[in-house]
Amino acid sequence: MAAVTQAPPARPASAPARARRGRLPAWRWAILAVAGIYFLLPLYAALRFAGIKAYGSVFSRTGFTDALWLSVRLAIVTTLITLALMVPTTVYVHLRLPRLRRLLEGITILPIVIPPVVLIVGVLQVAPGSLKATPWLLALEYVILAMPFAYRAIDTGLRALDVKTLTEAAGSLGAGWGATLWRVILPNLRTAMLSATVLIIALVLGEFTMASLDLYETFPVWIVQFDQTDAATSVAASLGALFVTWIVLMLITWAGTRQARRTGGGEVTLFTVARTDTPTGS
Repeated sequence: MAAVTQAPPARPASAPARARRGRLPAWRWAILAVAGIYFLLPLYAALRFAGIKAYGSVFSRTGFTDALWLSVRLAIVTTLITLALMVPTTVYVHLRLPRLRRLLEGITILPIVIPPVVLIVGVLQVAPGSLKATPWLLALEYVILAMPFAYRAIDTGLRALDVKTLTEAAGSLGAGWGATLWRVILPNLRTAMLSATVLIIALVLGEFTMASLDLYETFPVWIVQFDQTDAATSVAASLGALFVTWIVLMLITWAGTRQARRTGGGEVTLFTVARTDTPTGS
């Protein structure tokens, strides 16, 4: 009769070994230092050029409130339309047409390949006159620009789920397609949708080319136009917009990650949805 031997338990790593694994090598610290100087030095130079007094005068400048409010409205409308279009489409392709996933990836990458100037000129040629007279045409154009980022964030969230099993389980309980999407899939995609929201807001609040060619004074256009008369105030407004956008994005990321940890989902990042390991019983 063959004997069954049991391997001795592995000895835990010693404290010096754990310390060496947790310590970053010197070359990594050097890379981080160079990257930090590369990004922070221009911000410091801009802050020195603008001066502290310029920040107080930004809010009293003509057109500041209207331009900022227009950019905020466009960001909200673009986010809602993009999610309403991309979430059902991506879910349907994952469930019913998985072979078209590569084709959809190629189509959604086109707004990055095609220059924005070409897109806006083509849209202005075919758009109806009633739509040209409203800023919502700009929101529809931003939806096209946001497609690559929104699709990849949602697609990453769907890849982390067993969508087919969830859909079949909901169908076996009598749920229709609408109820399955609203009550089963969307709660599990909350992290991915927050990640897509982060990218869309960052895109809309920083886009200049389409807004300027469409003759609308969004916040980036207002900054560029004001730079011709008062460079210090324009730089101060740019830095303020950068810091405010960064704070908003960090708040969205923090809220999504906190909700994901509470429900056992993935963490929200700017480009993907990272899974969090949940402990399993033996």
